[in-house]
Amino acid sequence: MPVPGLKSGAESGVRERRQTRKPPLYRVYLLNDDYTTMEFVVQVLETVFHKNAVEATRIMLFVHKQGRGLAGMYERQIAEAKITEVHEQARVQGFPLRCTMEKE
Repeated sequence: MPVPGLKSGAESGVRERRQTRKPPLYRVYLLNDDYTTMEFVVQVLETVFHKNAVEATRIMLFVHKQGRGLAGMYERQIAEAKITEVHEQARVQGFPLRCTMEKE
């Protein structure tokens, strides 16, 4: 119920704040194969996903043993761009390295 003499938000010049949602994140996974070298996987993790050498090696070994490993979590467009970059680098080097992404 309006209070007499009290202006509404629009009339008083006060702006209402709207809740903005964070965009959903996507997990980007590297997939193991029998041909891509461990060195190349570490290189990709360092250059595309900006992992340090120790973290890149840990992820590479996890991918090697478990079949896939989490390279990072990103907004959709960034995840897609990283996957495209990995596939392009792998193609140029002659490796079948693949990535996938899953919504968080």
